[in-house]
Amino acid sequence: MLDTYREVITPEGVALHLPAAGPVPRAVAWVIDLAIRLGILMLLGTMLGLLGAAGMGLYLVAYFLVFWGYPIVLEAVWNGQTPGKKAMSLRVVAGDGAPVGWLASITRNLLRTVDMLPFGYAAGLISSLADPYGRRLGDLVAGTLVVHDVREREHAPAPINAVLAPSLALRPGEQRAVVAFAERAPLLTPARQVEVADLAEPLTGARGEAGVLRLYGMANWLLGRR
Repeated sequence: MLDTYREVITPEGVALHLPAAGPVPRAVAWVIDLAIRLGILMLLGTMLGLLGAAGMGLYLVAYFLVFWGYPIVLEAVWNGQTPGKKAMSLRVVAGDGAPVGWLASITRNLLRTVDMLPFGYAAGLISSLADPYGRRLGDLVAGTLVVHDVREREHAPAPINAVLAPSLALRPGEQRAVVAFAERAPLLTPARQVEVADLAEPLTGARGEAGVLRLYGMANWLLGRR
């Protein structure tokens, strides 16, 4: 199954493909952040406990700030990430792919109280499973999206050991798609290359590894490698 991408068209007409994150990596990131927050609170509790009643009051303030301020501040100032999200290579972005702002971060995190209902993040889980981009209720209201933080890698050129003229006349967009496949395919697993190439069977007339090789050959032809 292909990954789920949210396509956003910028004002300049550039298509951005945001790889939406599902509930499992998000849950793991949440557990990591929870462990960090609990560790901070244990350390503060040990130190503030020495202050008696005053320390208890300060601890309650610290408890609120750690549990609610921790994700809001980090997401707003650390490019949409918390330590848990960074460990899982996740990032919170606005719905158009822009960096998440303070208001959106505050909204999505305060609405966790709704996502937690009736227990165990049940509402949030149902929402993320029902939404095509894995958004919980807080994300839907705040207009945010949690994506995989995929760094753009240098594309490998298509192999030059095969040249094949396309059997059909290709429109400019189709030509770009074939060339893009040849550039990106070396970064994919063989199984994923075959999965994508099979979608172009009407053009290649082949499936499996043969279809992959024919797409490479057509990309070379389109790039002028004769």
